[in-house]
Amino acid sequence: MDTEKSSNSSFEDLSNINEDTTKLSHVINRQEIDSTDSRKVELEKTKKGLTDESTTSVGDDEPCDVLGNGQLVKRVIKQSQICKRPARGDLVTISFTGKLLDGTLVEQKEKIQVHVGDFEVVQGLDMAIPLMNVGEIAEITVDARFAYGSIGLKNEENENASVPPDTTLIYELHLLNSKSEDYSDLKSFEVRRKYGTSKKERANFWYNRNEFNTAIQLYRRAIEYLDDRDGDPDAAFDKEDLELSNSDLQTLLEDRLIVYNNLAMAQIKISAFDAALKSVENVLRCQPNNSKALYRKGRILEGKGDTKGAITLLQKAATLESESKAIQQDLAKLIIKARREEHNEKEMYQKMLGQAKKLEQKHKQPQKQQSIESSKLKLIGYLMGSILIGVAGVAIYRYKY
Repeated sequence: MDTEKSSNSSFEDLSNINEDTTKLSHVINRQEIDSTDSRKVELEKTKKGLTDESTTSVGDDEPCDVLGNGQLVKRVIKQSQICKRPARGDLVTISFTGKLLDGTLVEQKEKIQVHVGDFEVVQGLDMAIPLMNVGEIAEITVDARFAYGSIGLKNEENENASVPPDTTLIYELHLLNSKSEDYSDLKSFEVRRKYGTSKKERANFWYNRNEFNTAIQLYRRAIEYLDDRDGDPDAAFDKEDLELSNSDLQTLLEDRLIVYNNLAMAQIKISAFDAALKSVENVLRCQPNNSKALYRKGRILEGKGDTKGAITLLQKAATLESESKAIQQDLAKLIIKARREEHNEKEMYQKMLGQAKKLEQKHKQPQKQQSIESSKLKLIGYLMGSILIGVAGVAIYRYKY
């Protein structure tokens, strides 16, 4: 998604920030060394009979500045005896609390499952999870840039628990479990729909915050799970080994079309009209009279400069969904726009025609003048010829007589 980020984006693409990436890799390597050294110490203590429960709960003395700029700081509260870290795409089970600097609790989740890197938690936590071992408890200080940005997060139920704009959050994160999934884990209808639905809902969350690029990525992930193929994107639909009933297939299809519609709208928001057109065509192939898809396609054609085509689609959408004020308003705007464009075209043609006539007249005047001058020269030539003939005749007559 080459594309522009929202100015309030909480999630940022760090793939092109070489400095931060290098620092992050150094942190991971440093922690792996520290973890190895720690296990050696524990092994020595075990041999000496010195290992006890209090030893396994001691945290790191020094916090880890993940990016080196103080915007993401990790401090181990309780170390783990398991040397296992999640990778991007792994399914992890986590519990966490998020607090303001004054200690106000603003977020709390217990034993939720998320895929690492899928934007299902704030970016700061998404970046910190791969730096933790399973069983570890850590305190993560997250700058607003990697949390809820300049928008903040409003709590509808308790206003006092809202996250103000540009606020640093302190999370206590417990990594309970991590699992690498393969295709065999995704052959269940219930699992696929569960993941697809949760990612669609999270995408809607980011869309409503105008985080369109983040929403697009999550909508695409949702489609992957709601697809009735076995996970291979190149597999043909008639060669699948998923054992799904017709009702299951229909349910997945309907859910998938909803996601495609939402994806198209997010792509329209960032003016990715060609990509949006592909998304909406996936809906119209299955549901030619889907009013939302027709409306979105009309918006896409308008964005691509085809006003007349957009009007045709919005008229059809308005017929199917006559109570929609949004469609009616946009249709009225398009009709006015089309008339303005038609008027402008007529004026342009008239100007072009007027200029053509002027040029034609300019060309005609020299030709006419040239024709007059040519006629005068011919007349003079005739007169001179006649005079010469008369003079010659008189001379000959006198010579003879």
